[in-house]
Amino acid sequence: MKMTMHIDEETLSEVMRITGVASKTGAVEFALKEMVRKFRFKEIAKRGLGLTKEELKNVWEDPFPEETARIAEKAPVRYGRKRSGR
Repeated sequence: MKMTMHIDEETLSEVMRITGVASKTGAVEFALKEMVRKFRFKEIAKRGLGLTKEELKNVWEDPFPEETARIAEKAPVRYGRKRSGR
């Protein structure tokens, strides 16, 4: 759908930089999809997994074991596609 919008250029540039999306349209689409994804995740979290608090607590003795934290620290964060020629 084609439309005219007034979007803060600085914010749009920041979204493009963070995500690696090369076009303004792509950046807006990415941001909107991310907003929907977060909303859906929150809705799922509100409904829960059908477990009691005690059952949920007992799923893992340590929900964030040291090995997981180390892997997360080493993992590079990349969003979108690589930019070519920049």
